Amino acid sequence: MSNQFEQPENYRNRELSWLEFDYRVLSEARDKSLPLFERLKFLSITASNLDEFFMIRVASLKDMVHAGYTKPDIAGMKPQEQLKHISKKTHELVGVQYSTYNRSFLPALRQNHMVIIDQFEDLSPKQAEFVDEYFMRDVYPVLTPMAVDSSRPFPLIRNKTLNIGALIRDEQQKGEYDFATVQVPNVLPRIVMIPSENDEDTTVILLEQIIEKNIQKLFLNYEVICAHPYRIMRNADLSIDEEDAADLLKEIQRQLKMRQWGEVIRLEAEENMDRRLLKILKKELDVAEEAIYRIGGPLDLTFLMKVSGFEGFDHLRYSKYIPQPVKGMNTEEDIFTQIRRKDILLHHPYQTFTPVIEFVRQAAKDPDVLAIKQTLYRVSGNSPIIASLAAAAENGKQVTVLVELKARFDEENNILWAKMLEKAGCHVIYGLRGLKTHSKITLVVRRDEDGIRRYVHLGTGNYNDQTAKLYTDMGLLTCSKPIGEDATAVFNMLSGYSEPPYWNKLVVAPIWLRDRFLKLIDRETEHARQGKPARIIAKMNSLCDKKIIAALYEASCAGVEIQLIIRGICCLKAGIPGLSENIHVRSIVGNFLEHSRIFYCYNDGWEDIYMGSADWMPRNLDKRVEIMFPVEDEECKKAVKHILSVQLADNVKAHILQLDGSYSKIDKRGKVLVNSQEYFCKEAVGEAKGMEEESVQIRRVFEPLLHVDE
Repeated sequence: MSNQFEQPENYRNRELSWLEFDYRVLSEARDKSLPLFERLKFLSITASNLDEFFMIRVASLKDMVHAGYTKPDIAGMKPQEQLKHISKKTHELVGVQYSTYNRSFLPALRQNHMVIIDQFEDLSPKQAEFVDEYFMRDVYPVLTPMAVDSSRPFPLIRNKTLNIGALIRDEQQKGEYDFATVQVPNVLPRIVMIPSENDEDTTVILLEQIIEKNIQKLFLNYEVICAHPYRIMRNADLSIDEEDAADLLKEIQRQLKMRQWGEVIRLEAEENMDRRLLKILKKELDVAEEAIYRIGGPLDLTFLMKVSGFEGFDHLRYSKYIPQPVKGMNTEEDIFTQIRRKDILLHHPYQTFTPVIEFVRQAAKDPDVLAIKQTLYRVSGNSPIIASLAAAAENGKQVTVLVELKARFDEENNILWAKMLEKAGCHVIYGLRGLKTHSKITLVVRRDEDGIRRYVHLGTGNYNDQTAKLYTDMGLLTCSKPIGEDATAVFNMLSGYSEPPYWNKLVVAPIWLRDRFLKLIDRETEHARQGKPARIIAKMNSLCDKKIIAALYEASCAGVEIQLIIRGICCLKAGIPGLSENIHVRSIVGNFLEHSRIFYCYNDGWEDIYMGSADWMPRNLDKRVEIMFPVEDEECKKAVKHILSVQLADNVKAHILQLDGSYSKIDKRGKVLVNSQEYFCKEAVGEAKGMEEESVQIRRVFEPLLHVDE
């Protein structure tokens, strides 16, 4: 492979690419063609995204700097340089967030009779009286004000908590002042409804404003000089030395507690905070100037997600989409009979997640089922799948569950689930040393009339019935003998046995997956060099693996047409003459979170389609247990090609990667509008109603998009 394909200038920094993604989400919040409450959701998402980005990615870079690590990334940037660029970009991003909130959202909400009081000084006398009574009755008993003086050290401020800092002065000792702080309690609602001045309005105020208004009552015999909200973000990246951790479960539990007290990496402070107060916070929290974010509005905009759920504003949000029944599936017939008939392709959230739940539920009750084996990464709070697995064990079946304890920010939940499943009699594997198990696979072993048969579910997303309504994912139910044999081999590996001598159909990371992807790309490259039509379509969350990108560059130079649908990070540069001019990258940001991973290769007309749980990232290919599986049933292949075609035709929610690393929306003037997510919703509803003819007609519109000679 030529060295030109690996030059740093041909790659984009991962973190800056991620920030571009958050900008794309923010652009949805700023899109006035969307219903107002949907826009609130997007702004809330940008805020929660940024929190996680700081706690993990920025924290990791800080750790590198502290350790003296100077190795550049694939774009040639050292950790310190990355932090500098990130700081500049995130300050700009936060500026746009609050400009959107103050200049666009607050007036628009008022026009629609939703009033957010953002300063307690704006309260009417009647509202002020209500707020004061609420404070004394509901808030005051919960608060723990903490003063700092010679006998009381600076308190430990918990990660992500909202606090109010104050300067107070003893009324007897004029001139001297002390620092005091009080945490805004998260056990109370942050959004408090108060009487409206207008009968048509719904009026709310944030809890921190109520506390700030009444803060004098917390410090009797003191003069409160000033009081301002602040919020900190700490390093929450768990660093577990698994070699030394005798008990992974206990070590993760210990690290979770440490997450609250990691290094402060961001301080959010009210824009007009008293300079003396800010100076104390900066010193005591040991925060650098560039890590301070002066906020012109309420700290932590994630509260907008709750605002978007307020009752009585249905006209300001999309009507709720109900996932539809899967075409051809019969709820009256047992699921195993249907799987024996043919492979079943699932497309969530357009189609319901119920078949997956039913697959495990029926297996738990079926007297002919001998064993159930499943990997769990993230599950819902009240998971029907967990309940079914527990019931299966209680029914005497062999149940093996790998619960990944290292699933970031779900560690605590997963520990609880793992313990519960163990008590029910399941054999629980607490993840693997040195690897995260990210694959989505369920194996059911059943005694059928003609002998033992293995039924398998493979998916691109988690076994989470709640996120399955919000994330776009694919799944496959099959009783293919080769896949069943591979599924058994996967679980034998997970439980401690060695790798099988060969694999039939499944491709597993970290052993074979990287090589298989490179071979698939190289094959298309070779076909292009031979003058044959060659094409790759790949859909995923992120692309940042250097070897994969270099192979795509080489393929592009050979003439392979490459279309990438990448929601988030993309370290590849598209459209560089002589390097990547045959590569086109789009990101679809819509009402649902794009999460499915689909890989298409033209293969000289013998089209190959794979799906799986892995992105093209080093962590997925080298440090996780991932599974890629083929789609071989002709009807299923046709459906997947159709899905890719519609997404490539999207000109409403698609953002196109430009040469400079920015993304821009497609010019829609004079074009038929195609919103892929909206299209799939309508199609699923139509298929559920038996509107087959209309559906077929629509498919024909997009079919040519997969032809290589277009």
